[in-house]
Amino acid sequence: MNIVVLDGHTLNPGDLSWDELKALGPCEIFDRTPPGEVAARAANAEIAITNKAVLHREQIEALPKLKCIGVTATGYNVVDIEAAKERGIVVTNVPTYGTRSVAQHTFALLLELTQHAGHHAQTVRDGRWVSSPDWCYWDKPLIELDGLTMGIVGYGRIGQATARLAEAFGMKVITSPSSSGKRREPNVAIVDLDFLFSQSDVVSLHCPLTPETKHLVNAQRLALMKPTAFLLNTSRGPLIDEAALSEALNSGRIAAAALDVLSAEPPAADNPLLTAKNCLITPHNAWAMRAARARLMKTTVENVRAFLAGKPQNVVGGK
Repeated sequence: MNIVVLDGHTLNPGDLSWDELKALGPCEIFDRTPPGEVAARAANAEIAITNKAVLHREQIEALPKLKCIGVTATGYNVVDIEAAKERGIVVTNVPTYGTRSVAQHTFALLLELTQHAGHHAQTVRDGRWVSSPDWCYWDKPLIELDGLTMGIVGYGRIGQATARLAEAFGMKVITSPSSSGKRREPNVAIVDLDFLFSQSDVVSLHCPLTPETKHLVNAQRLALMKPTAFLLNTSRGPLIDEAALSEALNSGRIAAAALDVLSAEPPAADNPLLTAKNCLITPHNAWAMRAARARLMKTTVENVRAFLAGKPQNVVGGK
């Protein structure tokens, strides 16, 4: 079967290999595909692999040969699942590749907010320590995590991995109720969402984006937070009302935020969070450690191999 990879660059910028995928059939790989070129590039594809290139109803209806869509991510909102189902197209994802990487990045963000290692290292490079009258200095508060409360919104795999790291730092962990049925550890309390926002020293978002969770962090919830609290988001940008968060940061309503995701990516130049006070933003790369991308590549290939064998795995839509 003909395989087309529509946007392979972020998965494999050159440090991994496509050889195992190429061994499964004729394979054409594009680093990036603009929206207007999806239908043309996938015209002969029976299997299309995508990450952010959109395959909504219009694109799917323009691809009569398509039999399988492989999403190289956990989230699959770039695919119109109903349109695929109507055509009998199997849609697969990769559910577990980035758990440890995203949890690690979450704490990298938190540690920069509390320890400011990057900031102080830069002041040393700028010559400040050389000219200092004292043997040490700091110009931002240095905050110990031990004894602080982390509120985790979303207690799936990544939320649980983040909780374990928090506990290793001596933090108390609380989490909000969910319908996922995930088992909580005995020392992780389940609390009302508003209570979580009001009592946490750190709120960390790890829930999926749904109509119910869009703008879960809004002006009302930000108003509940401690003025010393931090907000972390390594999940999905639209969980946060960005105008409300910008206002909360600029007014000192909360102490700081650290985000790996925004509502539009790349962001518009006028996104208010780009210039908000005490707002640390990384370019949606929590998932991108080489080990995580290698797992992502491996499972993507396994998904294609399983589909070709007539036993599709990690199916999220279709037959």
